[in-house]
Amino acid sequence: MSQPIMPKATAVWLVENTALTFDQVADFCGMHALEIQAIADGEVAIGIQGRDPLTAGELTQEEIDRCVADASQRLRPAAKRIPTPEARPKGARYTPVSKRQDRPDAIAWLLKNYSELSDGQVCKLVGTTKPTIDKVREKTHWNSPNIKPRNPASLGLCTEMELEKEVDLARARAGTVHGG
Repeated sequence: MSQPIMPKATAVWLVENTALTFDQVADFCGMHALEIQAIADGEVAIGIQGRDPLTAGELTQEEIDRCVADASQRLRPAAKRIPTPEARPKGARYTPVSKRQDRPDAIAWLLKNYSELSDGQVCKLVGTTKPTIDKVREKTHWNSPNIKPRNPASLGLCTEMELEKEVDLARARAGTVHGG
């Protein structure tokens, strides 16, 4: 069960403002019942401002009323009202300086193993430019003698899922089927 963001402050509020049992408050806040009792006795959490779980959207008044009526019930957190963030579209992304030297190796590996990938797909996977792809393909890259084809997923330039997705897309465009 998910705990409130500020469990001790939430426990202080619940002790002060509800008739819930120590066990119910302890269970909801992820604390021990004795610690809740110490909060109620004023031995612990002195000076801590209570945090209202109702306004925070962590509990509903109906849930509190349900548990006050039956001490054997446990509080269930309210459904999250906060919208989940959408994944931002993949575009140009930052590649750390330490990994930039690996890009030509990744480009060479992609060109060798998946010739059906378009230059745009390689750019998207590795985070490079089309002129760099052309230079690696034509072996006119400034570091051409030292380029060794290596998997971009193992280099950390893309994920295995992103690579599979782009390869499947390229094969679908070319009319070939994935063999694995």
